[in-house]
Amino acid sequence: MTRFRRAVLITIVLLACIGCDQITKVAARNHLASSQPMSYLGGVFCLQYTENAGGFLSIGSRLPPGARFWMFTILMGSALAGIVVVILVHGSLSPADVIGLSLIVAGGVGNLTDRMLNDGAVIDFMNIGIGSFRTGIFNFADVAMMVGAGMLLFLRFQRRRRRFIPS
Repeated sequence: MTRFRRAVLITIVLLACIGCDQITKVAARNHLASSQPMSYLGGVFCLQYTENAGGFLSIGSRLPPGARFWMFTILMGSALAGIVVVILVHGSLSPADVIGLSLIVAGGVGNLTDRMLNDGAVIDFMNIGIGSFRTGIFNFADVAMMVGAGMLLFLRFQRRRRRFIPS
């Protein structure tokens, strides 16, 4: 896959995911911020507005604002830029690898954009589970990152499996 095609693929994934993420966050702010949590499918899927100043499961939310800025904006922004460089430089990446890494970058940029527009906090609004067994509250960007990471793990497992199983 040429560098140009990788750049086009990255751009498509970024625009689609960041666009969906930001649109859903605006909808959440406009429709959920002033309402009670909403439950669907017998409580399996819930919509509940919250602003998360930390990372995954609010880790780091109690750090001083300056530390959160460096950790969640500067450090994460640098890591995301590094992943983009890796995607563009490594010609051996498959299209699936490029998509998986691009989903991680897109989710990270979606949340980074939110932090810059929302005083360092990320809008989260979805929650799934059964009874008291529930996920943390998350957003579309988080889903993109998890799907990307899942894709990369699946691809790695498949490649490793092919090496050890003769055809």
